[in-house]
Amino acid sequence: MNDHFFFSIENCESEFYIYNFTSSQPKTVEHQHDKGQLLYAEGGVLHVFINQKHWYIPGRCFIWIPPNVPHYILSHSSHIKIFGLYMTIFETDDLLYKTENVYMVDDLLREMIWHTEKWMGCYGPEKAAEYYFLKAIKTNLPSMCKNVSSFPIQHPYPKDERLIKVGQFLRNNLEKRYTLEEVAKEFGLSSRTLSRLFKEDIGMSFVKFYRAIRISQALELMSENKLNVYEVAVKVGFISLSAFSNIFYRIMGIRPQEYINKLKKK
Repeated sequence: MNDHFFFSIENCESEFYIYNFTSSQPKTVEHQHDKGQLLYAEGGVLHVFINQKHWYIPGRCFIWIPPNVPHYILSHSSHIKIFGLYMTIFETDDLLYKTENVYMVDDLLREMIWHTEKWMGCYGPEKAAEYYFLKAIKTNLPSMCKNVSSFPIQHPYPKDERLIKVGQFLRNNLEKRYTLEEVAKEFGLSSRTLSRLFKEDIGMSFVKFYRAIRISQALELMSENKLNVYEVAVKVGFISLSAFSNIFYRIMGIRPQEYINKLKKK
């Protein structure tokens, strides 16, 4: 995304705007717009930051971002295709359009999103075929989302610079298993101080934060479709496949192999 994109969407008076692109490790500055946004990606995991919360958008999921909500995105994936469907939201629209959340994409919705792959720019009644197709997505999205899982995959994002560095360190060393005491020592802190920082800065424990980073990386590895479930578990620091499967299910509401099978469906 570049300055031209921000200028274009801000000046689009049509009901819909489309911006789809493929990128390596995309990253944007914090921005907002007066349209709501359906953000979907394949080929990796998107990280979306909203109101000091970090949302994970794995494959076969989309995030809905309401109008005028500041946010920015990034991805560590080397080749990720991103679909951005921007919509004017009215007072009478469904409650789904008023709150950010992550939803699973079923086969029908995926096909509808991919149908817009070559589209770009503003779409109003003057482009009747595209306009009424986008209108159909918007009209049917709330009922589609009721039939699939809703994943509140997010946690507060650290504001303290020390915790940001801790998070980067953990992400870069996931094959190892660090205790709170070991990480504290690595950064010249006492375990009590580090534990207090986590609770005061993001309101969650070191263990839960560490687990969120592991699952985030597991989702990225699964999207690359190069490793089996056991190899993914080992790569992100789990001792056993069953432990990984149980924690993945607790967070995602789906078993790892079932999730991989959904990614493979075309």
